[in-house]
Parts: sequence; structure tokens; C-alpha cells
Amino acid sequence: MIAAYLVLLIPAIGIVFFALNGHTQNCGRLNTRFNALTLAATVWLALNVLNNGTLLSAGKALIVDSFNVYLIVLTAFIGLTTAIFSGPYMEHEKQRGKLTEKRLKVYYSMYQGFMLAMYLVLVTNNMGVMWVAMEGATLATVLLVSLYRTPEAIEAAWKYFILCGVGIAQALFGTILLYYAAVQIGDADYALSWSVLLDNAGKLNPEILKIAFVFMLIGYGTKIGLVPLHNWLPDAHSEGPTPMSAVLSGLLLNDALYAVVRSKMLVDGATQSNIAGLLMMVFGMLSFLVAALFLHRQKDIKRLFSYSSIEHMGVMTFAFGIGGPLATFAALLHMTAHSLTKSAIFVTVGHAAQLAGTQSMEHIRGLIKTQPKIGWGLLLGTVAIAGFPPFGVFTSEFLVLVATMHSYPWLAPLLLLGIGIAFAGLFRHIQPIVYGEQPEGQLPIEVNLWPVMIHLALVLWLGLAIPDFLANWFSKATLLISGSMPL
Repeated sequence: MIAAYLVLLIPAIGIVFFALNGHTQNCGRLNTRFNALTLAATVWLALNVLNNGTLLSAGKALIVDSFNVYLIVLTAFIGLTTAIFSGPYMEHEKQRGKLTEKRLKVYYSMYQGFMLAMYLVLVTNNMGVMWVAMEGATLATVLLVSLYRTPEAIEAAWKYFILCGVGIAQALFGTILLYYAAVQIGDADYALSWSVLLDNAGKLNPEILKIAFVFMLIGYGTKIGLVPLHNWLPDAHSEGPTPMSAVLSGLLLNDALYAVVRSKMLVDGATQSNIAGLLMMVFGMLSFLVAALFLHRQKDIKRLFSYSSIEHMGVMTFAFGIGGPLATFAALLHMTAHSLTKSAIFVTVGHAAQLAGTQSMEHIRGLIKTQPKIGWGLLLGTVAIAGFPPFGVFTSEFLVLVATMHSYPWLAPLLLLGIGIAFAGLFRHIQPIVYGEQPEGQLPIEVNLWPVMIHLALVLWLGLAIPDFLANWFSKATLLISGSMPL
């Protein structure tokens, strides 16, 4: 478990380092190196799990299994590629006068703080510590959303803090109920240890677990962006710095859904029913359809893709709710493809906004003519996230549709309708942005689109042929989540 401790230690050191030195000229490159070291530690950790199976630390404080290990690596990878984009982007923002040296310290320190919180959510074996880590991510994100200190950014940060604060309080109450159910059957010292709870899930009071899950779904569902608790997400994406939007959409939403799925596994074992899955299906489908409709009403390019994130998180929640091997496998694949694609899109969106000097889609036009790299990057990213073949999002959505037709065929038309509405909503905006008339006075800017190309290449690979090692990971995680395989 040395690798797991390194995954937590490296960003913890980064917080302190950048709090003191985050204003220096090479801090962008140093941030990249911190994330590269963390990625190396996660790969080491993944190899340990591959060779030895589930890992438990001394005292059962940390757990790494086939479910969370791939999310840990994915988190580190996106953290690294976003850091590569982040350095030049934030330097450009400083040159434009939008940031001071003091705020750069806050940015880089909280970037590492956000990553630390995400890793802790994933590796902790304690449901209470998971809640604390999620709250830590909230606080780090609030500071990142308000970084520009504009009235709009401060309003978005307060909205995020209040809504997610209320939501996370519901998750805390659900965690307390879980603790109450656990102490009735065993040692209070391990009452919130997830591995112990899973082993004894059949002994837990099913009625208490049902109530606890409702609170945890509402609480963590707020962080996922599930309707009707989604209002913070578009504002947070649109007002914060673009690298924050990339990691927020690509990582935080995944971790919140991970917490819900871990909770669902306990409820399934206690109730021997799919009551938790049905609740997830309801909220997932509602979020999917509402977000697809709202795509048509957006005028800000970051808000457009934030609603796309809500739409796709709804699909994942719905798929995990269906349960069963096919739907769970599809949800894991969709989680991976969406994270890679959406983080790539926000990189291109950030460059497009810098080029136009605004995030308003009325003024972002003719990217193919002004700067073809940005135009093609945004177009390919949109094609991928809309579910066009042969990208991985198409494969995962197709598998979700097949699973829906097998288990709940009457919901398949709603799924197809939502996909069609979302497709139309994205491309009615993207077509003039990419192919419209070039505005006068716009000059090309320096861009760094390597992260975009790498991400989209990986998503294309997932659509053409899922690598054997990744398919095996997904298969093992699927069996674990469905209860067909012990830890």
C-alpha cells in the first residue's frame, strides 16, 4: 500500500509548496511535475491490484479494488493533462490582468488540494472520511470558482457553496443513519468501514438502509449535478478558470457518483432488492432529459457543455441504477469516455474564449477560419460527446440502450428521444461557432492542444476496440458492483 500513501502524500506536499511558491514563473511546469509523479504512483498502485487483487491498508483505513483503481488512474491522468494545459493558460490570464500573483498561489495550491480530496474519496475505506473528503473538494472548488473575484464569479461560488453545502449535509445525515445501523450488529470502531459493512450487509436493518440511501443519493447527487439540485453546476463551470471546469466535469462528478454506487452496494446487500437502483434510475433519467432540453437555451459556451455534463451524468446514474453486468459495464465505460472527452472539450473551449475575448457564443464564430486547430478540436470533441461512431461514447450509450431494452424496454424510447434532443442542442450551437463568419479583428493565439488530441485518440480507441487490460478491469469491477464477486 506504499503507492496508495504516495498518491495522497504528493498532492499534500504540493498544497504547501504552491501556497508558498505559487507565484513563481515556472509554477505551471512544477504543477505538471507534481501531477506526473502522482500518475506514476497510481500506475504502480494499479499494477499491485492487478497482481494481488484487492488491497487493504493496516487498520482497514484505505482500500483499493478493481472498482476504484481505474478511477484513481483516470483521475491522475486527467489531472496531469489538465495541468499541462493549465500552465500556459493561467500565465496568459495573468498577462491579461485577470489574475494577480496572490491568486496564482491560491489557484495552484487549491489545484493540488482538489486532487488530494479526489484521491481521498476514492481510496478511503471509511464512509465518514469519504464524506469529509467530498466536503474538502467542495471548499477547494469554491476558492477556484471565485478566483477571478468578479461579481459573477463570487455569486457562482456562493451558489455552489450553499447548494452543495445543503446537499452534503443530507449525505452526512445518511452516513449517520448508516453508522446507527452498523453499530447494532458489530464493533463501533469499524462501523463505517465500507469493506466490513459490505461483508455484513445482510445483517443490516434494511429499513434504516433505505432511508439512509435516500439522504445519501440526494446529498451526493447534488455533487453529481442531478436534477433538481443541479443549478450550481452551470454557474461554477462558466465563472471559474477553464482548467477548473475540465477537472470539475471530468473528475468531481465521477467521485460523487462513485460514492453513490458504493452506498448502493450496501443497500442491495441489506434489502436483497433493487430499490436503490430504481431511485437512481428515476433521478438519472430526469436529469438526462432536462439537461438535453436546456442545451437548446444556452448562450454561454461553458454553460452549454456544463449542461452536457449533467446529461451524461444522468445516463451513468441511470445505467448504474439498472444494474446487471451489461448496464454496469456500460456505465463504467461511459464514465471513462465522458471524462476524457469533456475535459478535452473544456480545453478547446478555454482557447476559443481567449481567442474571442468572451464566452458568449454570439461572438465565437468561424473558428475553422480564424484558428483551425481550435475549430477542429472543438468539432471533434463535440462529435465524440454527442455519441457519434466510432467514438467510445457511442459504444457506451449503445450498451446502455441495449441494457435498457432488455430490462425496461418501455424506457428505451425516452432514452432515444433524449439522445436526439441533446444531439440537436449541441450542433445547433456548434455549427456557427466552427463554420460561421469570421469576426473582424480576431487574431490567432498560442494554443496547446496536445491534451485534446491525446484524450480524443483514447476515446476513439475505446470506441474501436477496448484494450484487454481495461476490459478485464471493467469486468472485475462489474462483478464486484453487482455482488457476484467478493472483495
